[in-house]
Amino acid sequence: MTIQTDSPVTTAVIDAGDTHAGGVSWPAVIAGAAAAAALSYALLILGMGLGFASTSPWSYSGAAAGTIGIAAIVWLTLTQVAASGLGGYLAGRLRSGWRSVHTDEVFFRDTAHGFLAWCVASLLVAAFLATAVTGILSGGASIASSTAAGLGAGAGAVAAKAADGSSTDYWADTILRTTTPTSNTDTLPAANASSDADVRAEVGRIFATSLASGTLAAPDRAYLGQLVARRTGVDAAEGEKRVDAAFASAQQSIETAKTKARQVADDARKATAGLSIWMFLSLLCGAFAASFAATIGGRHRETYVYVTRRV
Repeated sequence: MTIQTDSPVTTAVIDAGDTHAGGVSWPAVIAGAAAAAALSYALLILGMGLGFASTSPWSYSGAAAGTIGIAAIVWLTLTQVAASGLGGYLAGRLRSGWRSVHTDEVFFRDTAHGFLAWCVASLLVAAFLATAVTGILSGGASIASSTAAGLGAGAGAVAAKAADGSSTDYWADTILRTTTPTSNTDTLPAANASSDADVRAEVGRIFATSLASGTLAAPDRAYLGQLVARRTGVDAAEGEKRVDAAFASAQQSIETAKTKARQVADDARKATAGLSIWMFLSLLCGAFAASFAATIGGRHRETYVYVTRRV
């Protein structure tokens, strides 16, 4: 064994038979992966806390949605770089020494150790930490969805109910609205008198069926016009105009609700696609940071080498 000292680096030249260390130091890889996974989880929790602290359901408070999205992408990338870099550095610094291995091979093995540490850490996060992260994310998502549902309920509830036939009371009110304060039952013929609920239910069934098919049949239109004329005191032509206006308004409301639903679905699709792409890019950044940091850790390890002589 020959020891050569060149300040500030101390190197040791050992015969090939002095060491038979394997190409992969798994303890170092696992140690680096554990550190990377722990730091990644901690930074992710911190990022979510900062994100929720920056958002608000009030329009005049909190950061804009675009700003939050960009900040989330940046934070996710920084989390990957920091956590993977730490894991890769530890994997390179803690690995077994290769005194008889060529310098280029040492560089490759250090890079491989960092990459393996990143792989194991990613698998750990996906397998063991995803449940906790998903729970936190689903909690925040449920709050956001509840807020969005509350905001959209007032605009789309009537149209949605009309579309599935569960309620058409609004449209019945529209066409049966009287212009005088007299009782509705006063305008009904005695032979055809029926309760207000029965009349509205009949109007609702006709509207629901017509809205489902997309057209109001001529017999239904004429019948509703006559019913409106008897209930409100207007003539049949005016009754049919009311029916046409109410039916057109109902169709427009349903189409508006459908358009909003399609827009929401399309926005969600775009957001999911963009998030997936940015997550992929952040993972690539993490893989590079881990591999590069492992080479730095390996060089630092070789700066001072402690050699134990055999007696």
